[in-house]
This record gives sequence, structure tokens and C-alpha cells, in this order.
Amino acid sequence: MGIRERLSGNEAAAIAMKQINPDVVAAFPITPSTEIPQYFSTFVSNGEVDTEFVAVESEHSAMSACIGAQAAGGRAMTATSANGLSLMWEMIYIASSLRLPIVMSLVNRAVSGPLNIHNDHSDAMGVRDSGWIQLFSENNQEAYDNLIMAHRIAEHKDVLLPLMVCQDGFITSHSIENIELIEDDKVKEFVGKYKPEHYLLNDKEPIAVGPLDLQGYLFEHKAQQAEAMVKAKKVILEVAEEFEKMTGRKYGFFEEYKMEDAELVVVCMNSTAGTTKATVDKLREKGIKAGLLKVRVFRPFPAEEIAKALSSAKAIAVLDKADSLNAAGGALFEDIVSGMFVNKVNVPTINYIYGIGGRDTTIQDIESVYDDLAKIAQSGDIGNPYRYLGLRK
Repeated sequence: MGIRERLSGNEAAAIAMKQINPDVVAAFPITPSTEIPQYFSTFVSNGEVDTEFVAVESEHSAMSACIGAQAAGGRAMTATSANGLSLMWEMIYIASSLRLPIVMSLVNRAVSGPLNIHNDHSDAMGVRDSGWIQLFSENNQEAYDNLIMAHRIAEHKDVLLPLMVCQDGFITSHSIENIELIEDDKVKEFVGKYKPEHYLLNDKEPIAVGPLDLQGYLFEHKAQQAEAMVKAKKVILEVAEEFEKMTGRKYGFFEEYKMEDAELVVVCMNSTAGTTKATVDKLREKGIKAGLLKVRVFRPFPAEEIAKALSSAKAIAVLDKADSLNAAGGALFEDIVSGMFVNKVNVPTINYIYGIGGRDTTIQDIESVYDDLAKIAQSGDIGNPYRYLGLRK
């Protein structure tokens, strides 16, 4: 039996970190992720963990400290948001290229400028191709569960890639929800001890970390990272299966909500899935065959599996909470339609940019998307595939 609690998403993330008890946590405050290291620092002060907590002078230094700790043979974690992630940008790539399985809680927030502290996905989308595994979380429970699974995925010998667990700033990070925690001893057993094969403090195997990597080798090393990302798909499912045996909570690459006979399908990530589920329920009562595909694993991107799941739809809308500013749609939309094309799935698909800077997205907004899909399914004409949802005229 789990432990029933009422926690915010940030509290849930901090408790997951406490139960994991990493060797090092390095962090710098930034809204709305500040509470995660703040809560965790109290566990350090109270002696509930034996983690070395490093209060640094910037997010760049936070990731640098995590890289140093992980390279030395320790298990390292951090948390950040938006501009903090942007300041880490150089070190984000170094962490993945050095194959260091650091775990980060990313509380999604709009990247400046102009300055905005509220939720969208521009931070995560900015580093989507940096070589980090990315898991997205609809609610506080999923943010907690994803963090518990994170080290098992990242540290697997076939993966060895850093991993970020995303949740929506303020919407989940500061909202209190019912949650079921796992007992400490079960978490400890599930996560296990970090036993790296190669690390700097191993006096029996002197190694260099971060050497110059020129024309003769870099291409192959990047190909190895890409291969590890492919292998991560299998590991993610294996870890999720073991997690389900422990908790009864099932996770995959994505969640299919009322997709068995769905004709009109919305694809989205994170907390918007909850609003979409309520909309689907409302439309189902009217006899409309609406469905939702909620993407949980964005990197590695499960293109083949998503294409198969969407193949029976008559019209699809992909919701992006970040604009790629490329005149051709958001990042999730691009990946969805690319995956469908490569896997020979041809369904009319449109894109909506929504929720930028924390703009509210209501059931009425999502309902208007399904209305548009119904017209497309009937006529076959998608019109302009690049659209905005909730934008003032």
C-alpha cells in the first residue's frame, strides 16, 4: 500500500529526490522551480539525506557541478526552469555528450524575453535535441513517478544519457493534489545504487573526461549518442513495467484516452491533457467520437508507435505550448507529422500554438478544436494547418 498525501508538484519532486538520496544536488533558485531545492535543503539540514547540497552562483554552475559529481562517480540531480535552463545551455550539451546520467526536474516556464514567469514549453523545446531524455508529466503524481523511474532509465548500461522530468510551472508545480507516495524502502530498492563502470575517482582506471574531439571521432561519438537514445525506448518500457508491478500505475510512451474508436483526436503534453480529458468526456456524452493521445516520452520520440495509434483517426490536432517561430508549426507537430509520413499514415493533421506565457486554455477552447476537426473530417479540407488557440484578435 502506498502513502496517501496532499502535495504540490514541487513538494512531490523534492520528496522523490529525498527518497532517491543522491550523492550531490547542485541548484540555483529560479521561479517556479525554486521550491524543489528549497524543500530538499531542509531534508539535508534535518539529516534525512546524506546528500552534498551545493548552493552555486548560477544555473551554469549548477549543471557544471552536477557534471563534475557524476563524472567523479556520484549520482547527481538538480532542478531549474526557463532562463535557468538557458543559462545551462552549454553544459546541457556537455552532460549528454559525456554520457552522464544526471537527472533534472524541469519546471516548464516561458523563456524571456519579454520577461514572463508563467508556463509554456519553450524551455524544454529549446533543448529537445541536446541528447537528454525528456519525460512529460500531466499531474503531480506523474511528476513524482517519472522522477522515481528516471535514474533506472538514465543509468542503464545501454543508455547512459541525462534525463529531465518536465512538469508545468505553477499549474502543477504549485497546485496541491492528492498523491500516492511509495514507501522509502521500496524506492531505495527500486532505484538501487549507482555503480558506474568508468569514473574519474577510480584509481584502478585513470581516464580523461571531456577531451578534444576533432574530425576523426566526433561524428562516431554523436552516432553513439543517437544509438543510445534509440535503445532508451526499450529501457523506458522495461522500467515502466517493473514500476507498474510495484505500484499498479501503468506508464508507456503515451497515454491513449478513449482512443478505441476515436475519429477526432487531440495530441498534447503535460497538464493540458487533463483539460482535454474533461472535454473528451463532455463530447462523448453527445455521441461525438473524440479521443486524446497524451505524449509522455518526447525524447526519444516514439514515432512509429504514435503513428500506429493515430492511424484510425479521421482528423488530428496537435497542440504545441511553444512556437518554433519557423512558419511551419511547433516542435511536437513537426515530429508527429514526420512520424506519420515515414510510417505511411495519412490523416489530415493541423497544429495549434496555445498557452504561450501561461495563457489559460479552457474546456471551451479545446472544444473549439474538436469542432474544427469535425469540419475537417467531413470536408477533407484542412485549410491553414498552422493555427493559434486562444489568441486575442
